[in-house]
Amino acid sequence: MKIDFHTHTWPDRVAAVAVPSLKARSNSDGFTDGTNAGLSQSMKEAGVDLSIVLPVITNPASNSKINQNAAKVNETTEETGIFSFGGIHPEASNLKELVHECKELGLKGLKLHPDYMGIPFNDIRIKNIISYAEEEGLVVVTHAGMDIGLYPPIQCTIDMIIEVMKEVAPSRLILAHMGGWMNWEEVNERLPEYPVYLDTAFSIGQIPWIKEEGHKPYHMMANGTFEKMVHTFGADRICFATDSPWADQKEYVELIQNMQLTDAEKEQIFSGTAKKLLAL
Repeated sequence: MKIDFHTHTWPDRVAAVAVPSLKARSNSDGFTDGTNAGLSQSMKEAGVDLSIVLPVITNPASNSKINQNAAKVNETTEETGIFSFGGIHPEASNLKELVHECKELGLKGLKLHPDYMGIPFNDIRIKNIISYAEEEGLVVVTHAGMDIGLYPPIQCTIDMIIEVMKEVAPSRLILAHMGGWMNWEEVNERLPEYPVYLDTAFSIGQIPWIKEEGHKPYHMMANGTFEKMVHTFGADRICFATDSPWADQKEYVELIQNMQLTDAEKEQIFSGTAKKLLAL
């Protein structure tokens, strides 16, 4: 079984605007049109059984609407293989109620993107969201490290993550992009002692630049670095993830399959860790 723990889709009308805009901002290409139908086709081609959609909420007024739409997506998970988490914007006034609403809607987890929210990961409001999610038994996935489409300051640094782990001590926190995009050596040195999970989203292979000239000096991690991190953290703390539409699910499946890892480690990454976190 293969579970992609980190994908993005939008309603069809929104996707038609959002995907081209994000491509232009990052100068990187996409591999689907950003719709659920596009993701379903990608899953079939890649042999992915379940994809988790992570909504990024940039406006506190849209919290409930986006989460209710996510619940509607989940009504057809058995047919589509697509399951959506919820999201919470920290500027909302009723954070505890919103987290509970996500639980009641059966969403199983929340996505935070401090960079697009413009709020540091160690802000008290984000700490409260993570604490409420822990009380409700929800997974929290956060963007960590740089974002290819944004400029510094970075809103989720290693120091911020450590502060949150010490003060809040969540047990189901997933740090996207292998713990901190473009900061993998420090992740491998400083975070293994904390009970965090990592996802593989947009971290391996090659960046699909639209124009080779004039792009930012960013790169994915080397295979050896990835394998080292798997062995440092343990495969039971790594979730297979792509960041679709920004990475190709089929390519990512092949990349993991060709890593210098045992079959048991690959199986754990592809689905074992996700099954544990989702209680499947």
